[in-house]
Amino acid sequence: MSFMPVVLWTDRLIFALLAAVLELVWFIRRHPHLRAPWAAVARRPMAMGAALVLAVFVVIGLLDSLHYRERLPDSPPGQPQYSVEVLSAFDALVGPLRTRQEKTYSAPLAMQLYAKEFIERDGATVRDYPRLKYGGAHLKRADAREPDIVRRILVGLAQGLAVGLLLFGLLAAWQTRHRHMVFGTWLTAWATGHLGWPGRTIALTVALMLMLGMVTFHLAAGYHVFGTDKVGQDVLYISLKSIRTGLVIGTLTTLVTLPLAIVLGIAAGYFRGWVDDVIQYVYTVLNSIPGVLLIAAAVLIVQVAIEAHPDLFDTAAARADIRLLALCLIMGVTSWTSLARLLRGESLKLRTLDYVEAARAFGVSHARIISRHIFPNVFHLVLIAIVLDFSGLVLAEAVLSYVGVGVDPTMYSWGNMINGARLELAREPVVWWQLGAAFAFMFTLVLAANLFADGVRDAFDPRLEGRR
Repeated sequence: MSFMPVVLWTDRLIFALLAAVLELVWFIRRHPHLRAPWAAVARRPMAMGAALVLAVFVVIGLLDSLHYRERLPDSPPGQPQYSVEVLSAFDALVGPLRTRQEKTYSAPLAMQLYAKEFIERDGATVRDYPRLKYGGAHLKRADAREPDIVRRILVGLAQGLAVGLLLFGLLAAWQTRHRHMVFGTWLTAWATGHLGWPGRTIALTVALMLMLGMVTFHLAAGYHVFGTDKVGQDVLYISLKSIRTGLVIGTLTTLVTLPLAIVLGIAAGYFRGWVDDVIQYVYTVLNSIPGVLLIAAAVLIVQVAIEAHPDLFDTAAARADIRLLALCLIMGVTSWTSLARLLRGESLKLRTLDYVEAARAFGVSHARIISRHIFPNVFHLVLIAIVLDFSGLVLAEAVLSYVGVGVDPTMYSWGNMINGARLELAREPVVWWQLGAAFAFMFTLVLAANLFADGVRDAFDPRLEGRR
């Protein structure tokens, strides 16, 4: 084989979580009472637009979770040897972004380095900004850069719009055939928003994403769209690679948080007495410890353990991955208390209702009462907490990496990008694009997650039913 598959621990958990989500979707589709709230989410324009943006981030994260090691070209036929560098399917798709490395900093869409050097020109040594090796290398003169950038933007916009119109035509053809409608009638219903689903928002969002993607593709083919960092690596590539880290922190941490919060929160509210006292004491003590200090201490312990057993990790990616997994576990252990307190209060109320009292009087076991009567009535709180906490966990990773106790410094993450750009803000002139790119990607992901969370909260929270 020309490559050797590599399965990291976070890869296993990501695809296990994906399989669980797909199974849950299949289960929800078979039950109308579970499908109804999600249908309400699908009718909300903001929620569906945000879901499409989140879907793009998820696809990039999944592609970046398919890892492999390339076979060395000079390895013997019978005994293949593989590179120690762990790549992903996403790296294979965006190969030029990864391999086109400059000498040092360059500004976005620039043709020259950001610092002057001594270069040879017309037989004399002068101090000037040298040309980049890849950025704008197809141009002979500097004054041709702006017309070339404008041309690439216009071509990208036209191609994105053309693909969007093609997809819209295919959607219209399928809808008119499925609904047995005339195209003009369907188009009028789409334009006036009477399709029963947010067709205008979805079409506009898809068209904008296609145009933005095609413009970025054409610009990245000839320039560094977001410039390069200190070692000359493309900042756009680093930003895209950081998506997986943000998604891992936001999703895998939930796998640790939910069991602790659900079991302990419901147990404290349902059983009361000494069980409630013990659980309250545990999360009160945990909340009294500064979270950053607790996470820092745990991360340092994990780091010492990794350095003490280097034989367990054959690549740098495996070491960085196990530290990322440890960070997810630590953040999960320290962030379950708020949801547990919320579930405790709701369980205290539910246990006093008539049908729960009747079930207890008939001798129904506690486990059956909790699984049939308590948990289904607090599930909406769990779901709302998941989608609301996702953005907070993404931001927490950035803060922790900024202070040096987050993910491994060799791993791509927005927190490491911000930490790396911190000292460069004092330069003259300022190197701002690395911080700007991290902010733009993080802002987009968090904003989309918050808008989608608002739609889920409105659809699942029974207290808002009367207002609607």
